[in-house]
Amino acid sequence: MINSVTAYHELLQLDKPEHPLVSIIDFSKVNYSNPPPGTSVIINLYCISIKQGADCVMRYGPNTYDFSEGVMSFFKPGQVVSVERQSENVTDGYMLTFHPDFIQSFALANKIKKYGFFDYAVSEALFLSEKEKKHIREIMAGTEGEYHTNIDGFSQDAIVGYIDLLLVYANRYYNRQFITRKPQNDQLSVRFEQLLDEYFSKDDALAKGLPSVQYFADKMHLSANYLGEMLRVSTGQSAQHHIQNKVIEMTKTLLTTTHLSVAEIAYQLGFERPQSLNRLFKSKTNTSPLEYRASFN
Repeated sequence: MINSVTAYHELLQLDKPEHPLVSIIDFSKVNYSNPPPGTSVIINLYCISIKQGADCVMRYGPNTYDFSEGVMSFFKPGQVVSVERQSENVTDGYMLTFHPDFIQSFALANKIKKYGFFDYAVSEALFLSEKEKKHIREIMAGTEGEYHTNIDGFSQDAIVGYIDLLLVYANRYYNRQFITRKPQNDQLSVRFEQLLDEYFSKDDALAKGLPSVQYFADKMHLSANYLGEMLRVSTGQSAQHHIQNKVIEMTKTLLTTTHLSVAEIAYQLGFERPQSLNRLFKSKTNTSPLEYRASFN
């Protein structure tokens, strides 16, 4: 388990960091040693990297990723990172590593938790255009320059400012990636709708309860955050909204084509309590299930 920036430097056999809570590595300027294959460590740090042109295959959770192309990846504290096989050192790119305590007194400490890409699988890494790579490298270089400057009362503010800016642009570029990969994402959207239809047509809800976003993400071999953001960009609605809309659609069908009570419909659709279906239905349609049924009589 790696709990400090210093320990992470030791793992890579690098010199001690210039600051105990933050480090930035320019891969073109350092010599480091990859851990041996089979090494798995929990890293309780934030790690943001842009890597290119290296035979570097890593496993992050259940997925592997090849860093032979220029990509950005984002790891958060508590994630397990494993070395799949012996690989050449990365010689082109940067890695920014910092302890959560480094940003604790800044607004970024809360803001960073809202960036869903820290929960994406490595296979969902951010692919950058040449222009985007140049921009990210400029921010990284600015961070590095500040990191190597003599520490004073403004150093932490400046580095946190660079980190904040880096994440803002990463978020922008991820949204661009969802748009530029629209054909692939449209296929994923169709697959999601198919799984949603199957879940309710096979009465899985009656046996398993209401489905979660994680359930469908696992079926599609995606992270829940990635699935939700992809659907939001593609359709304008979150995955949870899609699930709720499907529940409303099924409720309307059962109300108008069967004599099932609202309680029986609720249990059939996976609700533990009929009141939960009543609340959801009214919030979505501005009418209660019984009022909706009565309007068809």
